[in-house]
Amino acid sequence: MLLLNPRHLVRNYPDQRSREIMEKTVAFFEKTGLTKLKADFHGAVWYEDFLNFCKKEGIFSSMMTPAEHGKEGEHAVWDTWRVCGFAEILGFYGLPYWYAYQVSVLGIGPIWMSKNKKAQAKAKRLLDEGGIFAFGLSEKEHGADIYSSDMIVTQLEDGSYRACGGKYYIGNANQARMVSTFGKMADTGEYIYFVADSQHPKYELVKNVVYSQNYVAEFRLHDYPLAEEDILHHGDDAWNAALNTVNVGKYNLGWASIGICTHAFYEAFDHAANRHLYKLTVTDFPHVRQLFTDAYARLVAMKLFALRAADYMKAASNEDRRYLLFNPIQKMKVTTQGEEVINLLWDVIAAKGFEKDMYFAMAAVEIRGLPKLEGTVHVNMALIIKFMANYFFAPAEYPEVPRRDEGSNDSFLFDQGPTKGLGKIKFHDYHIAYDSVDSPNLSVFKAQIETFKQMAMLAPPTPAQAKDIDFLLTVGEMFTLVVYGQLVLENARIYKIEPELLDQVFDFMVRDFSKFALQMYSKPSSTEGQMAQCLKMIRKPVTDDVRYARVWSEHVSKMQGQYKMPD
Repeated sequence: MLLLNPRHLVRNYPDQRSREIMEKTVAFFEKTGLTKLKADFHGAVWYEDFLNFCKKEGIFSSMMTPAEHGKEGEHAVWDTWRVCGFAEILGFYGLPYWYAYQVSVLGIGPIWMSKNKKAQAKAKRLLDEGGIFAFGLSEKEHGADIYSSDMIVTQLEDGSYRACGGKYYIGNANQARMVSTFGKMADTGEYIYFVADSQHPKYELVKNVVYSQNYVAEFRLHDYPLAEEDILHHGDDAWNAALNTVNVGKYNLGWASIGICTHAFYEAFDHAANRHLYKLTVTDFPHVRQLFTDAYARLVAMKLFALRAADYMKAASNEDRRYLLFNPIQKMKVTTQGEEVINLLWDVIAAKGFEKDMYFAMAAVEIRGLPKLEGTVHVNMALIIKFMANYFFAPAEYPEVPRRDEGSNDSFLFDQGPTKGLGKIKFHDYHIAYDSVDSPNLSVFKAQIETFKQMAMLAPPTPAQAKDIDFLLTVGEMFTLVVYGQLVLENARIYKIEPELLDQVFDFMVRDFSKFALQMYSKPSSTEGQMAQCLKMIRKPVTDDVRYARVWSEHVSKMQGQYKMPD
């Protein structure tokens, strides 16, 4: 089965240490039990027990140390494949545990990207001691607008530095001994990245800005002293480190969504399958079957896309930067699809989804945060649109990327280089994937794609529309569906997804494309030419009762009784 089941970890782990990490992490949460998990969630209890477990088992040190910084015998490797599996497991049991790991990934990213050997040695020592890290980028007044940073660093006559300013919404910043912090030089306005210690007397921990198990800090530095060994990056290197770290870390948002939705699906399906109303089992109602089938198909597509995006992350190089399109789609599309899956499940279990003892009540809250964390849907969509012209109209030749589960170290992710030149990135021809399979709903979807491309040529955005973010967001949603479908198709072949399930995936893809076409048609600024093309894109999926029944019997209904977390 493609979806995670903690009772049967069938995912390929390329080495014993990786499998051990996953199995021990699952065992920790299974022993903790749902009752304590929920009590800690409702009580906003800091996850000291989880951090102590990770310290004892050396998990963060193995997971977050690139091979070149590792010690003999510890099998330290930064492997996107196993990062994905770990993030999925943490999301499955609770977003706070994922968050502790996630912001540590972000915090240590600028350190590994630097040439500061002393800072790197300190980071490795702290990892070995079970330490956590923090990423000091966003600010209260500017959010993630790093052009406008008010963290000001002044260099003194003796060559040392002083930092003044505040950061906001910074996870782990209550305990991290290395907070990678972005700022500007007072005299030149040049960007700078440095590390601060949350336990230093000149570091003021203002407050936790959320009520949660996480500590999401507002902190201020008051003439905080910095030596050269605390400086990670200057100038363009600091800017690049900020954005390149986001490329590495924010990719994990989609995996948290996949984990949350998978656990919620098990719980919701078992509830419905064991409940009887009007002398029928709830899962016998046609609308309930439709809701579960749609949720299942969307969840499978989320995981297929995410796994394939990981392959391209591992294949990334200066010559192959396709990951810079697939990565923001992983952050934006997979997380918003996660919200959709939870909505569908909630429509089935209704009031049960509010009950304090259900995992679902926690999932329904946590799933909302992922599309809204630093790097919102809007930010990622603005990035995605930059790739559309080359994706559609200027394909390039690339060797085929295989499934990348060999366990190799992803060195390039910490040497990505300048963040410029996105408009020059080329992609392989998407027709290769779309022409590799023949199914009824895929044929409808392909027709929608071609009409969308025609609109780009026959009725392109007007100058005013090109500046209208609301209009461009809808364009971006439609383009995103094309890329999403491409990677789903590539991985459907790799993972041997059954034809009926794949066609069910494109059933909802056709409906989603039609939804966005209707939105564009309804925009106040849409032109007559655009409206005409939108009407052509509004299509109905192909109905096939035999296919639908097979998806239900062979895939969806088999989720019953597969997993229940111990109390």
